Amino acid sequence: QVQLVESGGGLVQAGGSLRLSCAASGRTFSTYAMYWLRQAPGQEREFVASISWSGGSTYYADSVKGQFTISRDNAKNTVYLQMNALKPEDTAIYYCAADAAYYTDRDVHVYDYWGQGTQVTVSS
Repeated sequence: QVQLVESGGGLVQAGGSLRLSCAASGRTFSTYAMYWLRQAPGQEREFVASISWSGGSTYYADSVKGQFTISRDNAKNTVYLQMNALKPEDTAIYYCAADAAYYTDRDVHVYDYWGQGTQVTVSS
């Protein structure tokens, strides 16, 4: 069983930055690929970024490529999402997810574990 807890969300002005963290319980963190997804009000949940087990491979949604950076620290059981140049349309609840499989696509899969989400609000 893996528990995921996101943090780092908040209110930021357009153009600002935030770094989200997702801390995982358990000693098997490095055996899971990690994902960030988001859901804006009234919209479906969408893929944001993914990172492979060792961190050697990353994948981004076109909408955040060059703006967001996903990384992980397996010694700290934590995955991060650095978000720069934030825009009002980035406003959403951001979720991290873990899966034994590493999907190299932009679909939202039925991941093994999900966090509860953290709210990011970008004001104009």
